[in-house]
Amino acid sequence: MKFTIYKDKAGEFRFRIVATNGNVLAASEGYKAKASAQGAIDRIKSDASGATVVDETTATA
Repeated sequence: MKFTIYKDKAGEFRFRIVATNGNVLAASEGYKAKASAQGAIDRIKSDASGATVVDETTATA
């Protein structure tokens, strides 16, 4: 897996999380500064291993 940082048409920095097969798994919001996009990547890399999974597909009616 890898993160790719790019500039969108509006000139904002965004990143994608790309699987080893080239599929885009997630895309970010736009950031005015490249450092902000990199900071978001760093937070994901440090926090993701402890993330929980919340299943919101079951209805509780």
